[in-house]
Amino acid sequence: MRAIPIIPTLFVVAAMAVMVWLGIWQFGRADEKAELIARFEAIPQDAPAQPLSDSDDWLDQQMFRRVTFRCEAADAMRTTAGTAANGAKGFAHIAQCSTDGSHTVEVGLGWSRDPKAPDFNIGVIEGIVDARGKIIADPALADLYPLAAPDPKDLPNNHLAYAGQWFFFALTALLIYGFTLRSRWRKRG
Repeated sequence: MRAIPIIPTLFVVAAMAVMVWLGIWQFGRADEKAELIARFEAIPQDAPAQPLSDSDDWLDQQMFRRVTFRCEAADAMRTTAGTAANGAKGFAHIAQCSTDGSHTVEVGLGWSRDPKAPDFNIGVIEGIVDARGKIIADPALADLYPLAAPDPKDLPNNHLAYAGQWFFFALTALLIYGFTLRSRWRKRG
């Protein structure tokens, strides 16, 4: 009978057990994320705008919801790649606004083919909060075209792939350990 080293075997078995557990946990996360996306998709897009919350967890409360707030000051303006509501590619113009509450939020003012920052007058803004906390102005501001509205379907739900990776890692650890034991036994002959 060939000797199997106890400590390394226990270490590999424990590591594999953790990897399998992580894979199973990712299956649960996939279900949770699917439920979260379904909950966000059920939010009526024609619901009246609610005031932007001042709470620390405002994003969790208002993600994919229509909000309204007053932009007291536009602290910075930037331009990035963006998609218009009609699917055209171009530039999204983003303003960093200080609100009448305790927030500084990014506001997607609108879309254009011109990368030059538009003139933007501060004031009351209405829009939809995306998953990162940016508010997409609806209607668009500063004589820009509307940006594509935030879509809950854009939230990544790649937990099944993560589960597969953890199971693959566990299998790989088992194979490597098996080849290591086999090589060790051959040397001892």
